Amino acid sequence: MSIRVVAAACALLIAYVCGTTPIAAGSGSSVHFAIGADPQSLDPLFAHPDAGGVEAELARLIFEPFVDIDASGHQIPVLLSRIPTVANGDLSPDGRTIVYHLRPGVRWHDGVAVDAHDVLFTLHAILDDRNPVRSREGYDRIVAADAIDAHTVRIQLRAAWAPAVASLFSYGPAPQYVLPAHLLEHEARLDQSAFGAHPVGNGPFRFVRWERGDHLEYEANPQYWRGAPKVDQLEVRIIPDPGANFTALLSGAIDWSVLSPAQWKSVAQRSDLHFHDVPLAMAVGLALNTRHAPLDDPRVRRAIAASLDRRAISEKLTFGRYPPMETSQPLQSWAHDANAMQPAYDPLAADRALDAAGWIRGADGIRVKAGHRLTLVYTFFPESQTGVRVATFVERALRARGIDVVLKSVSNAKLFLPAAQGGVLASGAFDLAYIPWPLGADPDDAALLTCVGALNYGRWCDAEVDRLEAQAQASPDRATRVRLYGQVQARTTRDVPIVFLFDPAYVYATRPGLTGFAPNAFSATWNAANWTMAAN
Repeated sequence: MSIRVVAAACALLIAYVCGTTPIAAGSGSSVHFAIGADPQSLDPLFAHPDAGGVEAELARLIFEPFVDIDASGHQIPVLLSRIPTVANGDLSPDGRTIVYHLRPGVRWHDGVAVDAHDVLFTLHAILDDRNPVRSREGYDRIVAADAIDAHTVRIQLRAAWAPAVASLFSYGPAPQYVLPAHLLEHEARLDQSAFGAHPVGNGPFRFVRWERGDHLEYEANPQYWRGAPKVDQLEVRIIPDPGANFTALLSGAIDWSVLSPAQWKSVAQRSDLHFHDVPLAMAVGLALNTRHAPLDDPRVRRAIAASLDRRAISEKLTFGRYPPMETSQPLQSWAHDANAMQPAYDPLAADRALDAAGWIRGADGIRVKAGHRLTLVYTFFPESQTGVRVATFVERALRARGIDVVLKSVSNAKLFLPAAQGGVLASGAFDLAYIPWPLGADPDDAALLTCVGALNYGRWCDAEVDRLEAQAQASPDRATRVRLYGQVQARTTRDVPIVFLFDPAYVYATRPGLTGFAPNAFSATWNAANWTMAAN
């Protein structure tokens, strides 16, 4: 059955959500925290990518994934009663058929049971071309899906895709959550939906109110399948400025926050804060726009890499909190190749490479070729204090090599918008761009490195890398995938489509009284049901 994308149900949905009793001040224990931007939508189907993961953090409060990752990196079934494997018969030996057993007893916040029909509805909605879904990566590999019974779904993939179990409806390149079919499937247009402003989920907290530009409120879900959360209320404040966020933490206005390395350095000795070090599934670096000169020349790209002392960036700008990285595979990934190295910091080698590429220093020290100055537009977002500091460092380092750098500050929200909405990255309106790339639970990095990858903002294209990535996706054997990803890393470090800078490990600070806070590599809110707050 074809499922149209729909607006949220104004009759049933608004009757439930808008009639929810508002949180009353002092009615129970509460946790306050902040996000760095006002979300554009609370509907996970239309989540907007951004460096802060704003909409993803909020979605996890009210929606459950198939499979979660705990703070130690172990997979745990959540909306599923068990994780599909070949051993338990839920994953076919050829990797093309997956059977999902939904956990019984899980209910939507309006009391309706979560079932297989919800999964099938959501799959159709994701794959319907009339829906402005941001990314279908992974889901577009599904060729058939059916319900074996009310709590069992079977999907067929076009070909084996090794990341499937860890990715679909979990932590993949296009993370999604199952949506409530009974509220959505009979409406006309989802892209104008009230659901994005009044979501109904199946997770530990229920949405209450959104005061745009100021804060959002949530309340404990008493029907949560694990039992009611340990705190009654959440208030999520919208604080775009990192300095104001930091001040709110120190004053006690919020109970936890992620700290920039500089902020951590300034409070590391305080006894009234507790610190949590969390390695992230993330790669941070500079995307090089290979769509036009001069960055279509690998000699120039290698020269840029050789101009940057990445170890100094780690030590001076992040106080060693973010170790240098060389490839898209985080240091803790089983696919990381320690032998793959970008061009080492070598200013003289950078000068030679630029000379060889025909860029010769002019009288003012800036390089010129055929009458054109070597000027690069460097784009960054001001919401990241580390990103701002890196921008200044890179500008000075490249100028010392004769490259004129124009710094362009673009808000986090606008940076990642689609091209039709003026998104800087999608439209290619940059030369260098500071980007934190979120990675999935599986080391699949095709979205970042293949010719048409959704996260390949510089549009670098290598047919051999595409071939290797496809082989790695299709292989169920880890040793084979390690070998293939090693070849990918060798090619990317040679051709430098991205100058990888560091592998971030966030430092979260919590106020006294908050316990149970245990961020994983993807989200700080994944276990919000376990947070507890001592009475003042």
